[in-house]
Amino acid sequence: MKIKRILALLLAVVMLLALAACKPAEDKPAESGKTPETKATEANGETKGGETPATQGGETPADTYELNIKMWVPDAAVDLTKRQIEAFNASNSYGIKVTATIDALSEADSATQVLNDISTAADMYFFAQDQFARLVRGGALAQVPPDMVATIAADNNASVVAAGKSGDTQYAYPLTNDNGYFMYYDKSVIPEEDLDSLEKLIADCEAAGKHFAFEQDTSAWYNASFFFGAGCHSDWVLNDDGSIVGVDDDFDSDKGLIAVKGMEKLVKSKMFLSSSDVAEFANGAAIVVSGTWAYNDVKSILGDNLGATDLPSFEVDGTEYHLGSFSGCKLLGVKPDSDTDRVYAMNLLAQYLTSETAQLERFNELGWGPANNAAAQNEKVLENPALVALNAQNQYAVPQGQIDGAWWDIAKVISAEVKEAKSEDDLKAALSNYSSKIYAIFEKTDAEKNAWSVIGGICGSSWDKDFPMTDKGNGIFESEALELHAGETFKCRQGGSWDVNIGDPNSGDPDGNCVVEADGTYIVRLDVNAETIELIAQ
Repeated sequence: MKIKRILALLLAVVMLLALAACKPAEDKPAESGKTPETKATEANGETKGGETPATQGGETPADTYELNIKMWVPDAAVDLTKRQIEAFNASNSYGIKVTATIDALSEADSATQVLNDISTAADMYFFAQDQFARLVRGGALAQVPPDMVATIAADNNASVVAAGKSGDTQYAYPLTNDNGYFMYYDKSVIPEEDLDSLEKLIADCEAAGKHFAFEQDTSAWYNASFFFGAGCHSDWVLNDDGSIVGVDDDFDSDKGLIAVKGMEKLVKSKMFLSSSDVAEFANGAAIVVSGTWAYNDVKSILGDNLGATDLPSFEVDGTEYHLGSFSGCKLLGVKPDSDTDRVYAMNLLAQYLTSETAQLERFNELGWGPANNAAAQNEKVLENPALVALNAQNQYAVPQGQIDGAWWDIAKVISAEVKEAKSEDDLKAALSNYSSKIYAIFEKTDAEKNAWSVIGGICGSSWDKDFPMTDKGNGIFESEALELHAGETFKCRQGGSWDVNIGDPNSGDPDGNCVVEADGTYIVRLDVNAETIELIAQ
């Protein structure tokens, strides 16, 4: 069987019609052998039954195409991804043999790490949908080859497909349809008839001496639930190039006051715990608000007492408001490369990694909810309590769009101020404080936008304080002397926002943070040009 070289012109908007047989580029010695054979010009070139070109039957070529790549996936998915790549190598009919270096990195941080330096970033990476516009704007996503776009659209949930599109162009592969949260509970403690009432659930936890864990003090993603439940919105305005230029936000309103009155009931309870870690069930919690990713861990702790349902309603002045939430998905992206054969081969792998089979494997091992239509109809998926609960909660969810990186720090402190409030005026002051900070984002001077700082779980703070850095020239910034302790983590960020930040993707920390190795007093030195951080002992 003759292997033809794919000339996959990924920046074109029409399907490739011409193929040429030749050897790989001279400057790619690691990718020896010949390239994959395309199905694009075959009369029956459409894929069938959710299969990708890489997994359809056919003669296995004698020659191979060696593909060396780097991938970033969440820590929990590293081992499974390695096995899935091995399966791809064994089954694809193109002779592609992938050697992958797979590092652990959270989907929430991958976009920032990619955009810090696209040239050294991973070739393929998982990312959360709210990072999509930044990645497209930064040129960090290769267009999906035209002959694969139809398969993506036919096989996957339409909303997730749309999340990976800009205009009419597909840039990313649907990976999950489960990025939201709901309520896990211990059936031996919480009566079923109380599940829709926040007030009754709080009373049940207090009576049993069990924690109600709902991350409010440290996460805007979770505490926005009360505001969405009360009917508030926070819509960020983008210009034509995808940059955020304004915000339409009504948290500081009568509806926002309803939200914080509901929040106040929870955060002032003696059994309230600001956490989304389901390990709290082993530490005396009866309720933990979390997501599908935690299902297997909850099951291992609670066993037959595991319960999962949508969030409850809270009551203010005789009216009930069902708690809202953020909803979203995860996507798989491929980085652009001047070698179009290499990019096409990575797209074949991406198609395999997001196939029905691969998504079901992630569901079975990690509890991730499939975006693939056939996988979503699998009997086990339909019976999974976590996904049933998520689907119920999604009726009240707000799709997570593009949000200014500074918002997450501004909004997450609302609950702390609510907890300290002594009167309705104090609650209004918390909302006013929030609103002032939101609109101040658009009043920053150039110096403030370009300033760097250190932030982390350091010096008695919990990722809620920026320690300023001084510009030393030539891209070097330094902090004042900071007392740091072994195991503490931190990053450097620009403009008091998470849109541009630098950590250490090689530290072993799943979120790509820098990790302090030994107790001491240090100056944190950042080299922006080299994107390196070092601690200078004092």
